[in-house]
Amino acid sequence: MSAPAFLAKLAAREDAQARVAALPRPVVFTNGVFDVLHRGHATYLAQARALGASLVVALNTDASARRLGKGPDRPLNNEQDRAALMAALASVSLVTWFDEDTPLALITELRPDVLVKGGDYDMRTLAETAVVESYGGKALAIPFVDGYSTTALVQKIREKS
Repeated sequence: MSAPAFLAKLAAREDAQARVAALPRPVVFTNGVFDVLHRGHATYLAQARALGASLVVALNTDASARRLGKGPDRPLNNEQDRAALMAALASVSLVTWFDEDTPLALITELRPDVLVKGGDYDMRTLAETAVVESYGGKALAIPFVDGYSTTALVQKIREKS
């Protein structure tokens, strides 16, 4: 049996720029850990995709995710598993990774047309916004879907065990 077709959406960091250049424009970019996918993630990603013709998702590597301080056992799913699940979503066009604390260098390389973040970000304060706007792109925040949080879900599971 052959590998699932969605795995073709995975792009190593060194291949990401060429792969993004081949995508239909406008290209929307978002990033995050996306550790345990839930309805809030799916809704957010569908809304992000609706802002353009392609959606690129950059995942924090495991090391980058651990530096975010979400807990010593996070992420629960490793970066390869998180990427495969992300790639399986119809709204996602391409998945890559970044190992830095922020995706600033990757955004500078990929030059997406639209940068999207979750609603808890003040887009005006992000260095990523300045980079995207410097070449004519847009940066937008999409409101979170109330009641959905991976951290809250993990806490709920721990309380029941």
